[in-house]
Amino acid sequence: MEILGLGLPELVIIVVILLLLFGAAKLPELGRSIGSFSREVKKGFNEDEEKKSTKKKSETTDK
Repeated sequence: MEILGLGLPELVIIVVILLLLFGAAKLPELGRSIGSFSREVKKGFNEDEEKKSTKKKSETTDK
């Protein structure tokens, strides 16, 4: 199992460090925040792609 080029030992170390820094009670909130941020970024990219594609369509029909 490899995520972003990180193996299982590296992921375990990261999780342990996060537990030490934020505590077990804050981790779910941190995960939700990261997930929300990720969704917003994807939504922004999708909107940008839609604008580009509609702009290209309108340019080709105008010619």
